[in-house]
Amino acid sequence: MTGNLTINKQQGQKITCFCRDCHRETKHEIIAEATLSGSDESGGYSTGWAIEHQIIRCLGCETFSFRKIAGTEHDYVQIDENEWEYQASIDIYPNPRQGRQPLADAGLLPDKIQRIYEESLQALNDIQPVLCGIGTRAIIETVCKDKNATGGDLYNKINSLVGLGVLTRDGADILHKLRTLGNDAAHEVKPHSLQELGLAFDVVDHLLLGVYILPDHAKKTFK
Repeated sequence: MTGNLTINKQQGQKITCFCRDCHRETKHEIIAEATLSGSDESGGYSTGWAIEHQIIRCLGCETFSFRKIAGTEHDYVQIDENEWEYQASIDIYPNPRQGRQPLADAGLLPDKIQRIYEESLQALNDIQPVLCGIGTRAIIETVCKDKNATGGDLYNKINSLVGLGVLTRDGADILHKLRTLGNDAAHEVKPHSLQELGLAFDVVDHLLLGVYILPDHAKKTFK
């Protein structure tokens, strides 16, 4: 494996990422960057790779963080018929999601869903990305079972939730992305980045809030 080091490649560039003090995505400025890139010749093949190390500062609260972006020339995902997008692994330190709290009324969830939700959240807070990815998929599967979704696989079960009035079409499309994330974790033992898992849990929280918690509050309030 060979590599070359480049310093301050993108100093001053503006990016968007999650801020641990603002508790949301904000604009950040890259203060300094060191990029290590090269190629891996192992296995008889040559694979180009790059790892960017950045010191970043939130332009809102001015909190400093360290951001690492790692990927290879194979980390491209097709997003349209003739369009591909580079999707490297992104991690931020200290972990802005660490110590994430559960939904305020998680106790209103069905027992099985509450259990897998809390265990998956613990995996996220303990920085266990593979287990968290598997847990995210398990949450979706358990919701489908609880709502009597039909279909021979999780893909069709998620789509059936739209017909049942549990999800919107846009909501189903988002869950399909989480289903893929969970598949990678379960079948490929692929660890996703903290940023990806944090966003996945944002979606899970909104799902459980809309399917269980808000309807329960509405039932009790508007008798």
